[in-house]
Amino acid sequence: MLIETTDALAAFCDKLAFAEYITVDTEFMREKTFWPKLCLVQVAGPDEAFCIDPLAEGIDLSPLYAVLENPKVLKVFHAARQDLEIFLCKTGRIPAPLFDTQVAAMVCGFGDSVGYETLAAKLAGARIDKSQRFTDWSHRPLSDKQVHYALADVTHLRTAYEQLKGKLEKSGRSHWLEEEMTILTSPDTYRTHPEESWKRLKHRSKSRRFLGILKEVAAWRESEAQTKDVPRQRVIRDEAILEIAALAPKSIEELGRSRTFPKGAANGRYGQEIIEAVKRGKAIPEDQCPPLPDHNHMPPGLGPVVDLLRVLLKVKCEAQDVAQRLVASGDDLDRIAADDQADVPALHGWRKDIFGEDALKLKHGQLALTYLPEQKQIHIVRHFNGN
Repeated sequence: MLIETTDALAAFCDKLAFAEYITVDTEFMREKTFWPKLCLVQVAGPDEAFCIDPLAEGIDLSPLYAVLENPKVLKVFHAARQDLEIFLCKTGRIPAPLFDTQVAAMVCGFGDSVGYETLAAKLAGARIDKSQRFTDWSHRPLSDKQVHYALADVTHLRTAYEQLKGKLEKSGRSHWLEEEMTILTSPDTYRTHPEESWKRLKHRSKSRRFLGILKEVAAWRESEAQTKDVPRQRVIRDEAILEIAALAPKSIEELGRSRTFPKGAANGRYGQEIIEAVKRGKAIPEDQCPPLPDHNHMPPGLGPVVDLLRVLLKVKCEAQDVAQRLVASGDDLDRIAADDQADVPALHGWRKDIFGEDALKLKHGQLALTYLPEQKQIHIVRHFNGN
């Protein structure tokens, strides 16, 4: 059940090359690194399931990567985003074609972000042992209990996939899933650009100059963390970046007076590089500094409209048996209330068919909502003239 040599991996992968689909999962660690450290890969084909040890001495994962890139073999994951990020880091490519059972479950009415244990229980009648969830997957040797736990993540996934595939085909919603898989298989979904990292930091400043300095210091930290493969907070903590952007120190001495930046670090390489980043931020023309966030982008008086849209979303999603989160976010509702042409997913494709069109009609008084006491539910009234 545990593959630790290239020859054994190649033999297994030779069989997988002819499979209609395979199920895949990974175990990884990233508490001490910027990039995820791949510790285990679980793969199940039609008849066999194995754990592959990427930390085994001398093992070459090329046969596995070849299967993951085989366009004739569908790759089935559950909550695939982090797994796909790992393979993109390792190979520069994302496994495709892809089927994510968590997204498929949302399309099929299992609620928002359903967990694997819940899905396995409902669709495969399996009870997942959670005792190894927080184990150290980088420690060797792996125990039999660890291997059995890891394999369960792909063996029951086969049944879950078959069930969800049937539900999608029966409901005619397969194309709904395809739109989501396009996003998951795009490398841009996972790329971390240092110049965009400032957006991760929460602040209350109303100064564009502050944001210009914040952008440069955050970009320096991101590049340093990526290069050294250490967590961002190991380089410099968020609160220190925010304080530096606010103080805009001109010298090592001024940086050393910061309450949140380590005193000794100011006199080292980091200190000088931070001062240089601050200088770059100060040199950005005011009109080219990042714009201030628009916390009041919704025109006055539209709050009740958003409330109505939220009720409509719940009603429509319950009727269609699809997760609300997959159709529209709270920000989407705000933007629809403010603009009929808002560029949000809810006003495009299948989302527009099941919600977006009626959202605009509700907004313009062409549709109404009423409560039916006898049925204890909200009812949509169409051809409403607003009078």
